[in-house]
Amino acid sequence: MEQEIQLEQALNNIQRLIENIEKVIRGKRAQIQFILTALLAKGHILMEDNPGTGKTVMAKTLAQSISAKEDHHGVNFKRIQFTPDLLPMDLIGSHIFDDVQKEFIFKKGPLFCNVLLADEINRASPKVQSALLECMAENQITMGDITYKLENLFFTIATQNPIEMEGTYPLPAAQLDRFFIKIIFGYVDEATELDIYKDYLGIQNNLDHIEQVLSMDEILFLQKETEKVFMHEEIIAAVRNIVWGTRKHSDITLGASTRSGITFLKCLKAFALVNGRSFVTEDDIKILTHPVLDHRLIYRNKDAKQKALAGILDNELARLSKLNINN
Repeated sequence: MEQEIQLEQALNNIQRLIENIEKVIRGKRAQIQFILTALLAKGHILMEDNPGTGKTVMAKTLAQSISAKEDHHGVNFKRIQFTPDLLPMDLIGSHIFDDVQKEFIFKKGPLFCNVLLADEINRASPKVQSALLECMAENQITMGDITYKLENLFFTIATQNPIEMEGTYPLPAAQLDRFFIKIIFGYVDEATELDIYKDYLGIQNNLDHIEQVLSMDEILFLQKETEKVFMHEEIIAAVRNIVWGTRKHSDITLGASTRSGITFLKCLKAFALVNGRSFVTEDDIKILTHPVLDHRLIYRNKDAKQKALAGILDNELARLSKLNINN
């Protein structure tokens, strides 16, 4: 009984968070759900979009919606604008000499935060990109012989621009694999954009006075509840079949790894919880396959990218529909 009450409270909290974010971010319910899915799955998200679509405001709104233990302005949010001249120490921090203590002390960089916006991540050099690898994968940063643990809540929202590709460094497969989900943030529809134009002052006021609807501890609790979401054995088998299908398909030169499959399972559970359910459905697989797997695969050509994974997914959904596991 107590667990049911906790679950119901968790589901209500997620809806409160979504509705709070939508006071500022209009017409982006699906994208918000993907972002929260990555958050609850203890992962990170990569967004490909054009400038001015609301990515910075989205990250700020999320951070300000979550109250910190000692801060009344939301959890610690940092934004890093990635540029070609950026150095790893600009992210991690560096040792500086303390005149009082007469010794070098470590001054922490912006990676020591709760919510990080890594803006235009593919504009920085591979050395800087790799500085994110350890903290995204292991929630820690090693500086010399000392390892610093990051906060229990550490969530990265990274963006890359799909148009201005000059002077960029494409993210390597190892870096892309750290992002649980990749989405196109995109523009809103015409009606929503008109609504934004009419009420842009009200939206700015909402951002300035965003309500803190959840605490950091409640977010950590939701992450634990995500692990308890029920998943039918056939759903697990479907994930295995899709992952294996990417390895055997003639139009895919690099298929999904075992880690990709585990990430897929975590995201399915989180997406179910974000949508108010304690169990995973076939539709969850249909919605999440491309955002979770596409950026991890290497295709032979552009035509293959449009068809290969879609064909694998269709075959597996057809198999699941015959089993009728949702009834």
